[in-house]
Amino acid sequence: MSRAHRPDVQVFAEIGIIDQLATTRMDRLLPNGVTSAQFSVLNHLAVHGLEMTPASLADTFLVTKGAMTNILHKLERQGLVAVTGDAHDGRKKRVSLTGAGRAAYEASVAGLRPMMESMREAFTQEEFQDALPFLNALRVWLAETR
Repeated sequence: MSRAHRPDVQVFAEIGIIDQLATTRMDRLLPNGVTSAQFSVLNHLAVHGLEMTPASLADTFLVTKGAMTNILHKLERQGLVAVTGDAHDGRKKRVSLTGAGRAAYEASVAGLRPMMESMREAFTQEEFQDALPFLNALRVWLAETR
């Protein structure tokens, strides 16, 4: 069996292609000025409803602190997040969603809804459920062996 036809190689090829296609589609559907990376941060803050440090966000998204700082600066310039000093530790910063950020998040979710509905029509809940154990196990293995 050639290396390209091995299932382990094919799985990573498929994951990479899926990521690229999903990111490209999301970037087209999101409101003007919001990228998929920025939406991920807005989504995390909106869903979890808390203030976070830039370092903890970088850890959450498995990116460098510099990459997260870049995303946060862009979101802050758009008025979507507020980056303030930590009241308990003057060296740390805290990131929170602004009212405009909440509105951008809601607009983003609305923009993505047709894609998500189309995907739900194309695949059954059982198909999604069947894929999860392997994907979760692969994610955990990758996180533990990095």
